[in-house]
Order: sequence, then structure tokens, then C-alpha cells
Amino acid sequence: MASRTTSKARQVVAGARPETRQAENFRQIRREHAHEIAEDYVEAIADLSATLGEARVVDLARRLGVTHVTVNRTLARLREAGHVNTKPYRAIFLTESGRKLAEECKRRHQTVVAFLRSLDISEKVAEKDAEGIEHHVSQETLAAFVRHLAAAAAGIRSSR
Repeated sequence: MASRTTSKARQVVAGARPETRQAENFRQIRREHAHEIAEDYVEAIADLSATLGEARVVDLARRLGVTHVTVNRTLARLREAGHVNTKPYRAIFLTESGRKLAEECKRRHQTVVAFLRSLDISEKVAEKDAEGIEHHVSQETLAAFVRHLAAAAAGIRSSR
């Protein structure tokens, strides 16, 4: 009986039952995943706009390997978040916040790739790994990557 009381006391101290904490953890993971998807979409829209002059649903579907229905659903969420402007049968445009998010994502991606490449990881593997890492890397770790890259570049220049 004592262990039962202790267990209940811990649950009260923790503020929630284990299944409640687990549900919140899953909600947090879904929110983070939705943010990752938003980042991938705005980055792809920016890339398509830069290379093709515009981003269309069919182009996004092809680029991201999803159906046009999935693209349309995600675009609706991005519109609600204020990251894109769309009109039926027209190109997709990033808003100012969408452009800022795309630039931040691209910078983060390039930094992660450069860091992995500095470790002699192949371009193909570095690009693939960066797609996952870029969404989860902390600002502190990213800053350390940048410092490492700057130090490596300075070392290379000074030894020549």
C-alpha cells in the first residue's frame, strides 16, 4: 500500500497521470512535426519560385513526393499561419513571414550540410541527414557548428 501512495504522490507532484503526460508528449511531437512540414514547404516554395519563377501545387507535390491533395491541405494550414498567399489555379506566393522562415530554414540547412561535409561525410549523405537534423538542431548547437566552420576556414587560410 505504501508504494501505491508513493506512486500517487509522485503523480500529484508531477502534475498529471502518466497517460496524461504521454498524451501531451504526443501532442508536442505532432506540433513539432507540423512545424517541420511547414518549414519544408516554405523552403520548397522559395526554391521553386527562384528556379522556375513560380511555385505551383503540382510542382510542390512532385518536389515533396506527396499528392496534390496533401499539398492543398498543407497550404491551407500555411495560409492560416500567414506564411503563404494562394488563389485557385494560380501560383503560390510566400508572405513576408513565409520568406523569413524559408531564409532561416535554408541558412540552417546549409550550415548543417557544411558542418557534416567538414567531417568528410559525402555530399549525398550530408544532404539527406541535414533534412532531419535541420529541424531539430538547437540554436546553441547551430552556433557551435558555425564557430567550428569559421575556425576550420581560418585554419585552412592561415596554413596556405
